[in-house]
Amino acid sequence: MSGFLVFPGWRLLISETLRSRTISRLLSPSLRMPEGPELHLASQFVNEACRALVFGGCVEKSSVSRNPEVPFESSAYRISASARGKELRLILSPLPGAQPPQEPLALVFRFGMSGSFQLVPREELPRHAHLRFYTAPPGLRLALCFVDIRRFGRWDLGGKWQPGRGPCVLQEYQQFRENVLRNLADKAFDRPICEALLDQRFFNGIGNYLRAEILYRLKIPPFEKARSVLEALQQRRPSPELTLSQKIRTKLQNPDLLELCHSVPKEVVQLGRKSHKKKSKATQPSPEDRVEDPSPPSKAPSRTRRAKRDLSKRTATQQPEGTSLQQDPEAPTVPKKGRRKGRQAASGHRRPRKVKADTPSLEPEGTSAS
Repeated sequence: MSGFLVFPGWRLLISETLRSRTISRLLSPSLRMPEGPELHLASQFVNEACRALVFGGCVEKSSVSRNPEVPFESSAYRISASARGKELRLILSPLPGAQPPQEPLALVFRFGMSGSFQLVPREELPRHAHLRFYTAPPGLRLALCFVDIRRFGRWDLGGKWQPGRGPCVLQEYQQFRENVLRNLADKAFDRPICEALLDQRFFNGIGNYLRAEILYRLKIPPFEKARSVLEALQQRRPSPELTLSQKIRTKLQNPDLLELCHSVPKEVVQLGRKSHKKKSKATQPSPEDRVEDPSPPSKAPSRTRRAKRDLSKRTATQQPEGTSLQQDPEAPTVPKKGRRKGRQAASGHRRPRKVKADTPSLEPEGTSAS
């Protein structure tokens, strides 16, 4: 690494590399490790997918998982979720009259490097589904699965957030900002800013691709000392002469590092919502899509046809009642549609044919073709 850092363009090279990785992860959710936005999107997915579902039976754990068993069984219960930083809380709430009587149970998940939730048919369980919640009959049998290919994900019983984690950068911005600026004397800020941004005690929800995007936007060298970068934010105060709208505009146009720690994850959440809507529209055709395809529009009339049609209308309005163009023998006839072999003059005679220069005329001299 030291040999790489003495390269003259190392700062630009690092920034461009991080930028390309960030863009690929933003566009391809399967390529990025779950961070704050992914946990937030996962909680929204669980709430939307399970809102109308009733689950029942035991919670099933895979035999290869080292996480604890979930001692919960109910004939009918619902599932809801919430997220904070890099953690997700799942609540199992029995319905009134469900057997056996059971208190609500809360689980806290940390997704590790590849964790996610999927709702699939019971007969089509994913290979790495390490925790499964089954819907109750009757109806389509589904399973809400915690899928974790690399098995770094964890869940704990009790529903308490992990102690030591700071406020969420997405949902608790003011507390997050105060927590960072109040603890700048901590030895964690002696490290480079690229390392300090991964400390969940102060940046709960920030991970690899988020820190890369934040540092790139601000053009901050990743190995700059964290304290020197953040101490300048303590002195930053908006001018009291600015109006509220001017303060907001200034804040949006020139965000600092802590503000980007909040706004960049929000951008990822918005992108995730848009992609989810597009997928749902693609899989569920709208009522308009179910209607048979309409017949193709008729070909627009040509200029000649349009002129002839207008001419016939004007002529018809000038004729007395009971007459028509077809009844007038002297009226010019409109040629039928099709291949025209030759045009006729108004007098009814054919046009003279062109005679080649090297061919003698068949007409006697002194006569004309007319």
